Amino acid sequence: MKVTPFEVYTTYLGMKNHFTREKYDFIKYGGKTRASVDSFNKRRDRYFFERMSRKKDDDEIVNYFIANFISCEDPGKMWIGEIIQNGETNFKEWQRRNQSLSYLFGDEVERIFTRDNFDSYFHTQGQHPKILKSYLRKDISLETLIILDKILGFAQHLDKRLLDPVWSTVSLKIKKYSPFLNIDVLRYRKILKEKIQ
Repeated sequence: MKVTPFEVYTTYLGMKNHFTREKYDFIKYGGKTRASVDSFNKRRDRYFFERMSRKKDDDEIVNYFIANFISCEDPGKMWIGEIIQNGETNFKEWQRRNQSLSYLFGDEVERIFTRDNFDSYFHTQGQHPKILKSYLRKDISLETLIILDKILGFAQHLDKRLLDPVWSTVSLKIKKYSPFLNIDVLRYRKILKEKIQ
């Protein structure tokens, strides 16, 4: 179903709130924001939202903004100009990863877990664990990191042990993106077991 430019704008604001505010939940609140048509009409970048309303339908708009907010290092510092410039590239890359998610997961875990002992990736001794370093080096995708967390539940433990801005940003991204990733945990657990044995 096609959306209006104002609806694209409110979806953008809802997603920005979702990925930057701990207490805001896009799904729970249905993407509702306090934006007004007047504030939208005063924006200089209004043409972008008008163009997006013609190009994409409702579901695509949500996925488009998810793809863009997870692709940046810190969603709190992302501005609309980055989305205008790199939005389509980020969206296509996100679609590619999600269409081959089980293959991507298997490939990435096989690559990183053959280097060292599996358990060593999740331990911290006053520094970032190897699993976080692997993500920051882009050896693994955010999707793989989230699937591993759904299987192993390591993020909660790291939240208690790592009190630094790098982990806080990644942890918030994991929490906020996770509800949008519908995966069969048993299937991915099986893939993980096959790859690390």
